[in-house]
Amino acid sequence: MERRPAVYILASKRNGTLYIGVTSNLPQRVWQHKQDLVEGFTRRYAVHRLVWYALLETMPDAITLEKRMKDWPRALKLRAIEKLNPDWRDLYDDFVAGD
Repeated sequence: MERRPAVYILASKRNGTLYIGVTSNLPQRVWQHKQDLVEGFTRRYAVHRLVWYALLETMPDAITLEKRMKDWPRALKLRAIEKLNPDWRDLYDDFVAGD
């Protein structure tokens, strides 16, 4: 996968704790979360499963979407996840399989 701005949602488990982030290199950033290399929320609450992401054209677009999504009610976040990934599969596996 080429470097491209992305917004992503990590979850601790199905319907568990959620984390929304933004990055320019999604596979690398999710790997960092999975290895607990990112201090803070995701390490503290074991939020490592990539359950949703969107690739965007520019980093300002990604940052705008991330901020907007952080203000969404939880129900809207869950709806977005369920639409893209109804089984709450770890989508990071798709990147690893592609290597």
